[in-house]
Amino acid sequence: MATKKRSEKQTFFDLQSFAVVGNTDFRPFPKLTYRNLRELDKKVYPVELGGARYVEGDEAFPSVADLPEKVDGVIIELPRHKVLDVVKQVAESGIRDLWLHMGCDSPEVLDFCEEQGIRVRHGGCAVMYTQKGFSYHSIHRFLVKLAGKY
Repeated sequence: MATKKRSEKQTFFDLQSFAVVGNTDFRPFPKLTYRNLRELDKKVYPVELGGARYVEGDEAFPSVADLPEKVDGVIIELPRHKVLDVVKQVAESGIRDLWLHMGCDSPEVLDFCEEQGIRVRHGGCAVMYTQKGFSYHSIHRFLVKLAGKY
């Protein structure tokens, strides 16, 4: 029986440590992504640009540069106009794997990442790759698989 090849989006979540970046000044922190990664036994740090000191009871960091250690990958769920500054921090930290939530990408960000050698996964919802069980996101996952874009 042939093994089905996993997509680059799927293999992103094989990484062991992550920073999840959000900003509560614009929208709620991406707690589902953060919580799901913890439930998958990943090391995960919240980066809260809106100034909250804690996310899900864990200490939040004000920037990628302030993390206590280098992580394998960063997930960004921010308004598009806030993304490039964070991506520059990712590059300066030597992190080479990045997930940009739906709508976070821009030609400027993607060009910068290519110049810096950062592998970008974009145009998808991290929750549908990390959540177990049935939910809205599992329906979303089914539809994306059906469209061949998982």
